[in-house]
Amino acid sequence: MEHIKNIINESITVKTGLLRNNDLLQTIEKAVTAIVQAFRNGNHVYFCGNGGSAADAQHLAAEFSGRFYKDRDALPAEALHCNTSYLTAVANDYSYDVIYARMIKGIAKKGDVLIGLSTSGNSSNIVKAFGVAKEKGVITIGFTGASGGQMKDWSDYLINVPSTNTPRIQEAHIMVGHIICELVEAQYFQ
Repeated sequence: MEHIKNIINESITVKTGLLRNNDLLQTIEKAVTAIVQAFRNGNHVYFCGNGGSAADAQHLAAEFSGRFYKDRDALPAEALHCNTSYLTAVANDYSYDVIYARMIKGIAKKGDVLIGLSTSGNSSNIVKAFGVAKEKGVITIGFTGASGGQMKDWSDYLINVPSTNTPRIQEAHIMVGHIICELVEAQYFQ
């Protein structure tokens, strides 16, 4: 019982750290504005991650392309890892490190948004995708842990959760992702 309580308290501590970090809250607000503007301009939002972060990326993309609170039109958002034929072919023929960069190079256009989720901030396939995104004028939003890792240098908006504990970072990522989805939906569909 005590261990369960400790885990819950760890999660609360991380979220309290977010709540008290005004710079981070302003970054979230700026990311919302950037996404709303992208949708208003006819651009797309792309998500990428690995493992549990890929699941979170897919979940958040579905909140935009499906619905969140409102019954409304779909928004153009997708998780880049959902085409397994593409993913396995590129990983096999080239390298797993380029799976997202190659996709961004092929489909993204200036003004689109790329959201990358990596608890360490050092996932090479996401870092490479952010590099290509920058070359193409794609807005980058990084969801990371405390240090920001390599993604810190490539993110227009860095949401670096104040933790080094992977599960607690992922819990905060989905919470922040839900906040962004809720606010984007409310602002875009006024």
